[in-house]
Amino acid sequence: MQLYPINAGNFKLDGGAMFGVVPKSLWNKTNPADANNMIDIAARCLLIEDGDRLILIDTGMGNKQSDKFFGYYYLWGNDSIDNSLKAHGFHRDDITDVFMTHLHFDHCGGGIQWNKDRTGYEPAFKNARFWSNQDHWDWATHPNNREKASFLEENILPIEQSGQLQYTALPENDFLKDSKLGFDIFFANGHTDKQMIPMIEYKDKTICFMADLLPTVGHLPLPFVMGYDTRPLLTLDEKQKFLNLAADQNYYLFLEHDAHNEIITVEHTEKGVRLKETYTTNAIFN
Repeated sequence: MQLYPINAGNFKLDGGAMFGVVPKSLWNKTNPADANNMIDIAARCLLIEDGDRLILIDTGMGNKQSDKFFGYYYLWGNDSIDNSLKAHGFHRDDITDVFMTHLHFDHCGGGIQWNKDRTGYEPAFKNARFWSNQDHWDWATHPNNREKASFLEENILPIEQSGQLQYTALPENDFLKDSKLGFDIFFANGHTDKQMIPMIEYKDKTICFMADLLPTVGHLPLPFVMGYDTRPLLTLDEKQKFLNLAADQNYYLFLEHDAHNEIITVEHTEKGVRLKETYTTNAIFN
């Protein structure tokens, strides 16, 4: 097995929305805001090469939305899925599986693109199976008013229409062991229903793709919960459970949204679970 970081592009989000009720005087220390109160956000995806399978975890926003849409997110940098795949010797047609942690636009938008004449949509990974789970799919295709702006039909429905959609099993508790993808999955419901956190055994390490359970290093303190989360009190419990386990087992936490910190480990302190070490993906994967 080999792992590769795939950078799908960088953007900005409102710092207040990213930290909910936490005062700016606290979160600005770890996630400094610009003059518009926006903080740097990455869409750092992960590619798993395992035998004859190439599994891409999340796909970023994609590029099919309007200029007005992207204007809300202050895109920056030159990263893209295609450039990142090419840098590692791959093409999007090589991808056999696209695993979607959840179906918010900044995690799955890159999985669907315009067709050639821009009359409709098609999978951006034509040879891949797209993985979700039944409960989250139902949640996303019948969205509540809070999340409706994040679940975009053009990102979601074409996957099912293509015939490439597959579902993982659902766990009896929080963990799904031995999934069809070859890694364990932690299910978290605080951010959105049945978000999936992949836990990949790589050499002598467990690499956890944190998605929106832990967006950035700045979100390590338990009360530092995003305003986007639909069930913030549940997020508190899920973070505590997972971070305690990560500290006990020395998990390596792959941060999808932290533009400046790629992988971290954590440890128990008198203040709770806090940052232990920071690593580049090159240091861990090579």
